[in-house]
Amino acid sequence: MKQNESSLTSLVSAFGRAYHSKYDSPKIFDDFIAIQLLSQQDFHNIEENMVKGIQFFNKEIAEKYKDKPEEILKWITQVQLSPTPLARAAYCESVLQNEISLGVKQYAILGAGFDTFSIRHPELENTIEIFEIDHPSTQQFKVKRLDEVNIKIPSNIHFVPMDFTDIFSYKKLLEKNFKYERTFFSLLGVSYYLTKNEFSSLLEELFSKVPTGSSIVFDYADECLFEEKGLSNRVENMVKMAEASGEPMKSCYSISEMEKVLEKSGLLIYEQLSPYKINEQYFSNRNDYLTAFETIHYIHAVKK
Repeated sequence: MKQNESSLTSLVSAFGRAYHSKYDSPKIFDDFIAIQLLSQQDFHNIEENMVKGIQFFNKEIAEKYKDKPEEILKWITQVQLSPTPLARAAYCESVLQNEISLGVKQYAILGAGFDTFSIRHPELENTIEIFEIDHPSTQQFKVKRLDEVNIKIPSNIHFVPMDFTDIFSYKKLLEKNFKYERTFFSLLGVSYYLTKNEFSSLLEELFSKVPTGSSIVFDYADECLFEEKGLSNRVENMVKMAEASGEPMKSCYSISEMEKVLEKSGLLIYEQLSPYKINEQYFSNRNDYLTAFETIHYIHAVKK
């Protein structure tokens, strides 16, 4: 990434949330701020690139809707781009709200990207301290964009510039007044891009300096990731797109493997949502293309 530029995955994820907020009903997760974080040019560029790339995603849809670019964009966004970012954010924030009600005072977001939780919940400004951890370039892009659209950064946000996929440093968190107290972590859309050793080491380090009762929500891919094609080849396409963007997917896990990784860090699975459960919980009774992504699971794990 270049200085003051965001990662492609952050931009595309924000686009998916913005599109959903603007066009879809009923809402799975309403990130009504996301559209303000994308310039009109960013939004248009992503729209245009997706429509132009329909042949890659699905040749039949390309032919069927060749004179209807809006339907092509809807298909790509709802089938390929949006399902996982929407449902995992909805799940994570429901767990977070419950943790806050139970007294958690710190929320650390790893790979925060264009997360807007604190902006959407100004009522929590004096309730919870939020630590957004991400690549310096992504953070600079986000801060600049917030300033351009006159969105005030809440006082409880602490930006922690860090390439934690390289090495995680508690020193930088402590410099932002991170404390030894029960903490909620989120790690969304990250585990796939780390090797198994990197992911295990990150969890060990994360939970080495927080007390019992601290917890984390993350998503991960099961052992079928690199074999499963999925609806309209969307799983295969996801893997190919990640590779082409320079951010290849590296890891997938069986449930027994994941349990061992968590055990090593002193964590127990409190809740796991399979693709079937995610579909049932977040995508039932819809009349559009949105369905839960094959191979993707969500976990809420708690430190013993």
